Amino acid sequence: MYEVELKLRADHGTVRAALDDAGATFDRRVRQVDTYYDAPHRDFAETDEALRLREETRDPGGRAGADGAPDPTTRLTYKGPLVEAASKTREEHETAVANGDEASDILSGLGFEPAAVVEKDRTFFEFDGYAVSLDRVDGLGEFVEVEAEVTESDEVPVVREGAAAVLRDLGLEPDDQIRTSYLGLLLDATE
Repeated sequence: MYEVELKLRADHGTVRAALDDAGATFDRRVRQVDTYYDAPHRDFAETDEALRLREETRDPGGRAGADGAPDPTTRLTYKGPLVEAASKTREEHETAVANGDEASDILSGLGFEPAAVVEKDRTFFEFDGYAVSLDRVDGLGEFVEVEAEVTESDEVPVVREGAAAVLRDLGLEPDDQIRTSYLGLLLDATE
């Protein structure tokens, strides 16, 4: 599977108004804490890969479980290197994990060590078949991401152009996109 993503800095108030005007549908609000791991057998910074353990908690007002309590989940994700120069598209494999602490212990037991943590609040909308998220990343500020998943690499250009059209519909310039991950941006900010 490939995650086709365009991301850029944007004022959330302006984008939220554009989403409302365009008829986008609110999906959910979440808090994500992403722990990225270094591999014992290769340097992910050099290979442009990532291994992430994500703990996500839904906002109680943002489609939580039936009782209104937050519904925490944990997912393990591998992200391959960028596959094209025109977007932040990567091959991605992800699966749910029943116990985040145990998953962390398994990774540590195999020699994977925590490298960095990225924390963010995200509000998701559905618009024209794309997920649009308004991201507030601790230490970095406000961003918007437009993304969709495809199964075949030959689908990437069409989906990327669709994501660019969504950005334009929201009054944003696709050429302003940032191809660096939040992890990379945070690491650059601390150097």
